[in-house]
Amino acid sequence: MPDLIGPGLKVLFCGINPSVYSAVVGYHFARPGNRFWPALHASGFTDRLLAPHEQDALPRLGLGITNVVDRATVSADVLTAEELAEGGRMLAAKVRRYRPRYLAVLGITAWRTAFRHPGASLGPQPETLGGTRVWVLPNPSGLNAHYTPAALARLFRELRVAVEGG
Repeated sequence: MPDLIGPGLKVLFCGINPSVYSAVVGYHFARPGNRFWPALHASGFTDRLLAPHEQDALPRLGLGITNVVDRATVSADVLTAEELAEGGRMLAAKVRRYRPRYLAVLGITAWRTAFRHPGASLGPQPETLGGTRVWVLPNPSGLNAHYTPAALARLFRELRVAVEGG
């Protein structure tokens, strides 16, 4: 699954890993039921609800997408701690290369495991990654029933407000 990344991004959104569905169709967060695109719109990052096939509009808005682990799976819970740690090293290299203002990791467990921060919570993190500020958001997968669409929108909006404010 190719990254949607380049220099000068305001936010690089980082999923845990692509779903098999996304890998087949070739678009990030493409699985029906994934709430990434609705949360992006409801939070004000986009002025309309984009479909996954419109992902190429994001860089013009200063937004990009990557993943911690490149391997597509049916569910992220099959990834090993070693895969996440290796993915974290690769992600750190991407962040150092492209230097987005914010890295938004979409999954607290992925952040905790990949970067060895077992006590981390959602929201802004005290540490940076290569000088980039880190913000952790919930995994928007439809399989993650812990957060309603409204709660996801509110948490994404908090990031957007921080990005616009500094």
